[in-house]
Amino acid sequence: MTTETGTLTDTDTDDGAGHAPHGYISDKKRYLDRLKRVEGQARGISRMIDDEKYCIDILTQISAVTSALETVALGLLDDHLRHCVADAARTGGPEAEAKITEASQAIARLVRS
Repeated sequence: MTTETGTLTDTDTDDGAGHAPHGYISDKKRYLDRLKRVEGQARGISRMIDDEKYCIDILTQISAVTSALETVALGLLDDHLRHCVADAARTGGPEAEAKITEASQAIARLVRS
């Protein structure tokens, strides 16, 4: 279902083309807020380098940003598995296999990073 402006709302179950909204849609604001904080932290790291701050302090901030991004990534992965992959698995067929392969590849990328 779409609104008058043609955008999906949190309660929509279909985009008009037969696709469910992304699994993260109900947490979109939380993800965006967290990413804005990460963005601010990254700018802070840049300022720290520009101000020639102590190396360990900069590395500590980099570690905090990395951890925050990992939290976002794991949340998005969980949402993807619970919604996109689960929906495809219920439907079955080649789409289910493709979603499972896609999720496995995403997990492998996260583990390597």
